[in-house]
Amino acid sequence: MKKVLWFDVETTGTDPSRHGIIQFACLVEINGEVEDSFEIKMQPHSGAIISEEALLVNGISNEVIGSFISHSEAYRQIDEFLSRYVSRFDRNDKFYPAGYNVQFDLEFLGRMFKRFDQYGIGSFMNWRFIDPLPILYYMEYMGIIGLPNYKLKTVCNHFGIKLDSAHDALADVKATRELMMLFKKYISFTLFSAKS
Repeated sequence: MKKVLWFDVETTGTDPSRHGIIQFACLVEINGEVEDSFEIKMQPHSGAIISEEALLVNGISNEVIGSFISHSEAYRQIDEFLSRYVSRFDRNDKFYPAGYNVQFDLEFLGRMFKRFDQYGIGSFMNWRFIDPLPILYYMEYMGIIGLPNYKLKTVCNHFGIKLDSAHDALADVKATRELMMLFKKYISFTLFSAKS
C-alpha cells in the first residue's frame, strides 16, 4: 500500500534554524487516491524570528498570527492526524513526502517535530521525496521548457493549472499534486509507447 503525504508549510522566513511555521496543510494519498486533507494555522515556536518580508509574501500580519493556535497544540493535532494513517513504530508503514521543493518544507516540519519528539518526523516519512521541481529543471536542461522562473505560480500558469491563492499552503499542495499527476501521465505514456 503506497502512502503519500502531499504537504506544504508557510513560514516566517526561509531559514529553518531561525524562522517558524505559521501554516501547515496536507493531502493524504493512498494507492493513488486522496483519502483525507488537513490544514492548520499556528503561531510560530517561541523564539522564532518573524521576517517582515515573509509576512508580505504570506499576506498575514503579526496581529493575525497572534490569533492562531499555539505551536504546541498545532504539533499535537498534526501528530494525531498523521498517526491515523501511518504507524510510527512500523518501519515499513511510512509516507512518501511530496511537495514543491519539498525538502524546504520537510526541514521546517522536521525541526517542529524534534521540539516535541526525539524521533522527529522520521516516524512518519520514508525520505523518498516526490517533487516536480527536479523534473522541471531536467525538462529545461533537455530544452523542453524555458520559464522565466520556477516559482509554483509560474509553473502552474505554464501548464494550465489553476492556482488562485499562491502562498496558501492548501492551495499550493493541491496545485503541486495536480502538476505531478500531469507529469505522471506523460511519463507513463512515454514508457508505454517505448515498450510498444
